[in-house]
Amino acid sequence: MGPKSTHSTTSASAPVTSDHPQDQGTSTEGISEWKTRAPYKVHHDGDGFDVKYEANCHCGKVRYELSREQPLDSKLCHCTTCQVQHAAPFQWAAIFHKEDINFVSGHHDLEWYDPSSKSIEHKLPCKVRCSFCHSPIMDEGRNMILLFPSLVHLKTDEAKRNFKPRCHMFYGQRVIDIPDGLPKWSGLSGDSELIEDSPPEDVRNSERKRKRELEQGKGKGEGKGEGKDGE
Repeated sequence: MGPKSTHSTTSASAPVTSDHPQDQGTSTEGISEWKTRAPYKVHHDGDGFDVKYEANCHCGKVRYELSREQPLDSKLCHCTTCQVQHAAPFQWAAIFHKEDINFVSGHHDLEWYDPSSKSIEHKLPCKVRCSFCHSPIMDEGRNMILLFPSLVHLKTDEAKRNFKPRCHMFYGQRVIDIPDGLPKWSGLSGDSELIEDSPPEDVRNSERKRKRELEQGKGKGEGKGEGKDGE
């Protein structure tokens, strides 16, 4: 929940400010300027935001819309952080651009958590939740957001197919086996080994890609490339 005021009780007339790094007031200035930027910016009628899906947290205070019909990717993450944060064996996440989301209500009622530093500052990458019911809303990365399809109203079979998971990642940290035939990456998808019952052709393609990258690296005398953003 929101932080308590640090003003002295002996100064009842002192002004109370809600401009805290995890501000839940209605201010949009100063520290609260984040509310005017994607993914938190609210689009108004006439902005041309084409609504494809609607979603909400458990209590309904946080509601949002999506303008992209199909996520950029949809994955099941088995990393230990997701297991603990979601109190579940894995996290189902769909990747979207920050501009693909529009908060209808509740963007003043969000809270953040940075699992790297274990702080509640709005520092990327971070976890975003409803401050009332504490439903996970999204993971905000530096360039993208990871949304949770279980919050999205998928009303048709086509919509469900659009959000269907395409692979498992950090499967090496799993607590349960899921023999579903999807590609299973030991770590980050595309940057680790395919294991278990991953489709054989995907495994072969991954090995070919790895060999090409090794050969290109030797030819150029380069080290490792630029790392990916966090969640």
